[in-house]
Amino acid sequence: MADEKLDGVNPTRNELLNLKDRAKLSTKGHSLLKEKRDALIKEFFDILDRVQGSRDDVEKKLAIAYSELNKAQVDMGDMAVKRAALSVRDSIELDISSRSIMGVSVPVVNSHATHNDLISRGYGFAGTSANLDVAAKEFEESIKIIIELGEIEKTITMLAKEVEATKRRVNALEHVIIPRVNNTIKFIEMRLEEMERESFTQNKVIKNNLEG
Repeated sequence: MADEKLDGVNPTRNELLNLKDRAKLSTKGHSLLKEKRDALIKEFFDILDRVQGSRDDVEKKLAIAYSELNKAQVDMGDMAVKRAALSVRDSIELDISSRSIMGVSVPVVNSHATHNDLISRGYGFAGTSANLDVAAKEFEESIKIIIELGEIEKTITMLAKEVEATKRRVNALEHVIIPRVNNTIKFIEMRLEEMERESFTQNKVIKNNLEG
């Protein structure tokens, strides 16, 4: 790998100048890609921390919700709880857009609760348990966090793919392209020096022959 050169390159001065320009661009691109990779990795781990926190919140709220739901079933009976559940109106509206993180388009999900108070849920106070209200509240809040989790986890997946793609480009530049360009530059410089020496020797021989 260390001695490999670019294919199809002629040892000319114009080619040498072009390759030196290419070497500068490749080095600059390598530096920018490394900065992008590092920034993406930092963003990835910052968001990853949010995932665990959101998962913990969901687990706690769902544990409370199911506990209160079980209590409501004991107080009201299964059929009464099912009737109350069937009377509940849709309570979540989603607005999905996107934002850019280091050139990566990731989702942004905004949720809007339209019916999340005791009156507007759709079931009456009569014949229902206070535990049912607590369970409904905890389930509604859990849904919001689950929606947020979906956004975060999708973002993490997309960032992870971009990190891997950027790492491959950095490695290709660092271990393949830049070394080959530099090796080719050295080869052309050596070849041009050889050609100059050969030309000098030939000119000297011609001069000596003409003088003799």
